[in-house]
Amino acid sequence: MNRSTAEIVREYGPFPGADRVNGVTYDGQQVWFASGDKLSAFDPVSGKTLRSIDVAAYAGTAFDGRHLFQIAEDRIQKIDPKTGQVLATIPAPVGGNSGLAWAEGSLWVGQYEERKIHQVDPQTGAVLRTIETSRFVTGITWIDGELWHGTWEGDKSDLRRIDPRTGEVLETLEMPPGVGVSGLESDGGYQFFCGGGSSGRVRTVRRPRPGSAAGRGPEIQSKP
Repeated sequence: MNRSTAEIVREYGPFPGADRVNGVTYDGQQVWFASGDKLSAFDPVSGKTLRSIDVAAYAGTAFDGRHLFQIAEDRIQKIDPKTGQVLATIPAPVGGNSGLAWAEGSLWVGQYEERKIHQVDPQTGAVLRTIETSRFVTGITWIDGELWHGTWEGDKSDLRRIDPRTGEVLETLEMPPGVGVSGLESDGGYQFFCGGGSSGRVRTVRRPRPGSAAGRGPEIQSKP
């Protein structure tokens, strides 16, 4: 396993009216974050908050290219980002759901204390398969066939790349002591957006490049 220190590139927030940051996602232009009773979007260049949607937003957030998805306790809501309207609702997996991501036509739901990541049918909520991991799951993202998830236990937090077939940890980026990760999303390139929980912040962490000192294992596709 490759282990290195996370390189925090930038911090955003705290944001007005947002006591914490839960789920995080990126629509290609704006970063969206869940903060309890609303979803808010900010410009990653200026850091300025652009808009908010009033919706239950206590856990993971995802974007499929057109719609936002938000965990709201025992359900996942599909939201029109233009109007804020909830278009559909599916049941969430039973358990302490935390992270949420979109990849290859599926939702991926992280479960905190259960240490699991579920692939979920976005139409029905059916669990298609389950990946077990070794630490609490606080956020999930797929990028270039790599599955990454955030962890947060006590004052220790990291980002880790795992083998989606076995749950084996392939690489970790260790956050500074006391800096937690409560949500995780890729910008589609070499940066991660990380929710900062009760700090009310979003942090940008550099993703290791192929062939960098942090190293890289064989690329894993998100479906067998």
